[in-house]
Amino acid sequence: MNRQRLAGAIAVALGALLAAQVQAAPPWMNPKLSPDKRADLLQAQMTADEEYSLLHGHMPGMMHNRPANIPRVAGHFDGVARLGIPDIWESDASLGVANAGREHDDATALPSGLALAATFDPKLLFDGGAMIGRETRQKGFNVLLAGGANIAREPRNGRNFEYLGEDPLLAGNLDGASIRGIQSAHVASTAKHFALNDQETGRMVASADMSPAAARESDLLAFEIAIESGQPLSVMCSYNRVDDVYACENPTLLNKILKGDWGWKGWVMSDWGAVHSAAAAVAGLDQESGEELDRNIYFDEPLRQAVASGQIPAARVHDMVHRILRGLFASGVMDHPIKAGGLDTAADGKVAARAAEQGVVLLKNDGGLLPLTGKDKTIVVIGGHADVGVMSGGGSSQVIPLGSIKLPPPKGAPFWSAGVIYHPYPPLKAILARAHGAAVTYVDGTDPAAAAAAARDADVVIVIANQWASEAMDVSLTLQDNQDALISTVAAANPHTVVVLETGDPVLMPWLGQVGAVVEAWYPGANGGETIARVLYGEVNPSGRLPISFPASVDQLPHPVLPGSDQLVGGTQDATKPFEINYTEGSDVGYRWYAQTGKTPLFPFGHGLSYTGFAYDHLTVKGGATVTVSFRVRNTGKRAGIDTPQVYLSAEPNRTQQRLIGWSRVALKPGESRVVTVSADKRLLANWNDAGHGWKVGAGTFKVFVGPDAATKTLTGSAKVAGATLRP
Repeated sequence: MNRQRLAGAIAVALGALLAAQVQAAPPWMNPKLSPDKRADLLQAQMTADEEYSLLHGHMPGMMHNRPANIPRVAGHFDGVARLGIPDIWESDASLGVANAGREHDDATALPSGLALAATFDPKLLFDGGAMIGRETRQKGFNVLLAGGANIAREPRNGRNFEYLGEDPLLAGNLDGASIRGIQSAHVASTAKHFALNDQETGRMVASADMSPAAARESDLLAFEIAIESGQPLSVMCSYNRVDDVYACENPTLLNKILKGDWGWKGWVMSDWGAVHSAAAAVAGLDQESGEELDRNIYFDEPLRQAVASGQIPAARVHDMVHRILRGLFASGVMDHPIKAGGLDTAADGKVAARAAEQGVVLLKNDGGLLPLTGKDKTIVVIGGHADVGVMSGGGSSQVIPLGSIKLPPPKGAPFWSAGVIYHPYPPLKAILARAHGAAVTYVDGTDPAAAAAAARDADVVIVIANQWASEAMDVSLTLQDNQDALISTVAAANPHTVVVLETGDPVLMPWLGQVGAVVEAWYPGANGGETIARVLYGEVNPSGRLPISFPASVDQLPHPVLPGSDQLVGGTQDATKPFEINYTEGSDVGYRWYAQTGKTPLFPFGHGLSYTGFAYDHLTVKGGATVTVSFRVRNTGKRAGIDTPQVYLSAEPNRTQQRLIGWSRVALKPGESRVVTVSADKRLLANWNDAGHGWKVGAGTFKVFVGPDAATKTLTGSAKVAGATLRP
């Protein structure tokens, strides 16, 4: 047989083989069909036991006699091998693939949620999401418990470092971008924790109470925007009660709002230990997670019995399974089986570092103390364990790269805490690399007097102060371990003091007037030491903007005494007596609260300095169906930089409530200018009308301003907008 005939025979044989494979593939594996149709076809082949196997799953770390082939991971559900349904492997996340107690595990740590939010850049959030989505697959998992959309209503919340700030428009858009990035890797992502889970104190029993309109205009709006823009395939309901009903069995939240008003088609999974009855299925819960933490496996025998007795319709169970299967198809989990391997934390670390660099916020810079020039002869670095790494936040989202340092957890930490984890990227090492022969001394800061003595004659002093935050606890706004006294004592000895903050929440700064510069680095994640040094030395021009207001004192807060903090609070459902949190501030969260009350925060939402300057002019404001604002941004300095001018609504015909209605992130060379245009989402111009069940835009004049932060009205204008009713 000649070569031509041989090639032809091979082609025919391969074609026949391919045709046979296609013909043999079950109909639900046809990618041309919709996820809903594919789910219907697959579900028709499932037995009742197979359906129920998807409705409740394990927390492997809590399993008795855990099989060797099941690693420590947040959640696991058995698949159905005969039908091609893979096992569901769920990893905790938001800031990377969480460790969950695995030994010798590696993963890339994104900077904290507040650092990501400080970028005001959805593209960076998408890229970070895509990176952790890839790592999820590379580590053998296919569902990521990410997408934290809770707004920072309470600045002492121990999980604010996982979330994206106090404004619903900012948090919703950034969360949606992160979710899209994660799911681009054929991994299903959640949005969480739904809803009004705004503090950790008493989280298992507290009831978050506010009017329906206030919730729609704040916490729920963040979720609404995140879900419509990110299309998460799952939503995780929270531990807390909402208006006295547990969130995971709250039909108003799950059936009426999430699945009804918003038309969301995914599956609702519980948080671990958040299921209280089989009746939660009727209220809208689709899947019981971490069954070992519940008092009963409610979505197994109790649910079967409720269906058999007619208490719960069989159609509801069918819908629960359908939603899960639909999510597995829509995410690509069914079509792209996971294959562990290929982890490249060096490359992924660059993705994390780009985000961290853009999220660093320069809060103060008197006299141009920063950037450092490299000409200093003596540098003293003090505190913050800067010789070993950078701090990270604790809890189920904890990422632990190889080489991390573990210190004991502080008093009040959850009993299951992994400790205080320092990621292995020491700022001291990065500063030494840029010191150009200067004498660099490190002092641990435990003795303020000794630190001051070391700092007195230095050309520049860098104090690194940190504050640990964690799931299952809330935190003080006062720096821990006497660090305020340390900073004050050092600054009194040498005013050329730069304070670098590694925090998961805002902190008070009684020493602010004594120091020359303050940098908020948050929890900077992978290559965090390099990130800090690059900003200090001007290799990166800081462009971060605060996504959360920094109060001047706790007395400025809507709730100076943290609700529930006056009683014993434990980590189990039985430890704390239920209590109510009456959110009387309503939708006046963060900068809205300061504007409404006339109080002046220490640093306002949106604040952030640069090593260059910017100016705004040429404002035009147009009305009609919405408000459209255009203006020019100019770089007035001598360095290239990125500015984030913000547009706020200051008043509308029926109400005076300040609201962020848009922003633009603009990179400009010295002397360069650009015209930017922002159009408002009409929900930000409207008020929620609960009686009419919709958003109501009042006809009349809408006042707006443009500024570098929520407290500075650089340009002001107004326009007339037509009245409208918007259905959810």
